Amino acid sequence: MDRREIAALLAYIGRLDPRSIRTDAGEARDQIAQWHELLSDVPLATVHGWDAREAIRDHVLDSPYPLLPVDIARKWRAHRRDRLGRHTDPTPSADPDDPAAWRAELFATRHAVATGAAAPSSHRQITNGGPHPDIAARLAAIGSCVPPAVRAELACYRPMRAAREAAVAAARPDALSVPCQWCHAGEGEPCRTRRVGPDGRSRGNAPRAVPHPTRVDLAAAELAQHTAA
Repeated sequence: MDRREIAALLAYIGRLDPRSIRTDAGEARDQIAQWHELLSDVPLATVHGWDAREAIRDHVLDSPYPLLPVDIARKWRAHRRDRLGRHTDPTPSADPDDPAAWRAELFATRHAVATGAAAPSSHRQITNGGPHPDIAARLAAIGSCVPPAVRAELACYRPMRAAREAAVAAARPDALSVPCQWCHAGEGEPCRTRRVGPDGRSRGNAPRAVPHPTRVDLAAAELAQHTAA
């Protein structure tokens, strides 16, 4: 901030906190000089996220003490550190064989982010929320990574997966999406042959090509519940 911006900032502070007003011309001149010495490298406002007036309002609302120039300078430094902490350097467009140009472009990008002239590049930032709205349309346009002809050829080698895909495509319940209450097979696992021997214990553990009827009924009930919801 230059001296004119410092004077405007002090006038704004005086409206919010009259304790900072200096009525004597000499004291006001010394106050502007002191504030300019500490805030000369602090912008009044930036395009991305910083406004000194917001820092002033926060201080007046949160602290009973008069505002000092170091309070604004510390808030600006914290804001700048946060921006740089959220920034990931993009690959410079300069020739990698020219180290000076490479470093100069990196420095210019970081300086623009630090001063608020550019937004942080957060392409590696972990985001929350669901998938992007156009994901479904893009997947529909791209299609499956396995071509339909290859999928048909593989159906005889993986009948269980082919049956599940056919059930989902036909809007029928996928029995393997729920655990089996008869043979206790988990989700995604095939049902097992379960025979009871003369001693009352279970016999047999061979996988079944067809899921148990109770499992099919449970999957149908789950599908009906989700459809109704």
